[in-house]
Amino acid sequence: MSPVKTSDPTNFYQDQNPAPGTAIEPTELEIAQGFANGKNPDPLPKLFQPLKIRGYTAKNRIWVSPMCMYSAKDGFSTNFHMSHYSQFAMRGAGLVMVEATGVLPEGRISPNCLGLWKDEHIDGLRNIVSHMHEYGTVVGIQLGHGGRKGSTIPLQLYGTRDSLRSTLEEGAWPDKVYGPSAIAYDESHYTPKEMTLEQIKIVQQAFVDAAVRADKAGFDVVELHSAHGYLLFEFLSPLSNKRTDEYGGSFENRTRMLIEVARGVRKVLPENKPLFVRISSTDWVEGGWEIEDTIRLAKILVNEGVDLFDCSSAGNDPRQKIPLAPGYQVQFATKVKNKVPGMLSGAVGLITNGKIASEVIESDKADAIFVAREFLRNPSFVLSSAHELGVNIKWPNQYERGRLKTKYSFV
Repeated sequence: MSPVKTSDPTNFYQDQNPAPGTAIEPTELEIAQGFANGKNPDPLPKLFQPLKIRGYTAKNRIWVSPMCMYSAKDGFSTNFHMSHYSQFAMRGAGLVMVEATGVLPEGRISPNCLGLWKDEHIDGLRNIVSHMHEYGTVVGIQLGHGGRKGSTIPLQLYGTRDSLRSTLEEGAWPDKVYGPSAIAYDESHYTPKEMTLEQIKIVQQAFVDAAVRADKAGFDVVELHSAHGYLLFEFLSPLSNKRTDEYGGSFENRTRMLIEVARGVRKVLPENKPLFVRISSTDWVEGGWEIEDTIRLAKILVNEGVDLFDCSSAGNDPRQKIPLAPGYQVQFATKVKNKVPGMLSGAVGLITNGKIASEVIESDKADAIFVAREFLRNPSFVLSSAHELGVNIKWPNQYERGRLKTKYSFV
């Protein structure tokens, strides 16, 4: 992941060695200056210990969750994406997962979502990935298809109209909204068409083709988005999948879509590149997908070459009743980690400070922490968490003067 050195003065970068976010022992002078109370804790908190997955090593276990930014046109990345993602890499995130990226034009959640359905998308993403690599960050991309929740308005328009449906003038595709069954999420979404077997094969191939492009763009990790009521999860849940063919009905049939996509993507990814799956561990609705189903699926996918389950929940049915509380979804990551040998797990959901994150990892409840909204509030979440836990870590060279202290001294 080392950046390519260049003599071009317009592309100069400061060598970050070690990379920001890496735990390092403070010097005696740094202790005297108040940057640390003393040596790093021994043993070092696992949150700041590296994690190796296949051919890649994340320098710490605090990772950026994929979050839709609604800032693209025709799927192309922009200067916003460069600024947005680079800030997390520069400030020490161990892994940054780029937002849900449509594998087809109609696979986007909104007309303003990123895409990777054509080769022209590769160069812009490659520039972003290359810049993040300068800070020693592992970079992933979440590949997805919006399914019945596609063709909706971007977040900034929520509450401005009665419906979440985007219009033709805004770039919508109401005639191409489809899912496993012709069941709308709710009255504010388009009613999807039930997919034909031919359409299922087209979508599966689109995931594979997008994974090839992700590899060409330099991404280290690919994550399949099978959560929050989007297409791959719509097939999993009996609440949204009422098919009577080989892709509906039994557990084996409902999981077939995701298993076949994962198998196809794993075949085209280099052996050293990890494959993740983000999963809604439960629907939080009686009669829906349950954690026991997630565990059963994980036992299958670990044998298909999936390396980590990114354990979220909900998003597939408006009747969901979610018991919101700090760390409320950690239980799912713990169950996957404990019951599926060989499968790593990521915990996500209202993890808002270093102490909560560290407790999860120290207690072996998960292998990594995915943080979303707290990174939007505090892009320096890794740096502030280290300070909170008394761990001395490398700051980006250019921001050294802003480094947090435990005391103030003129030494």
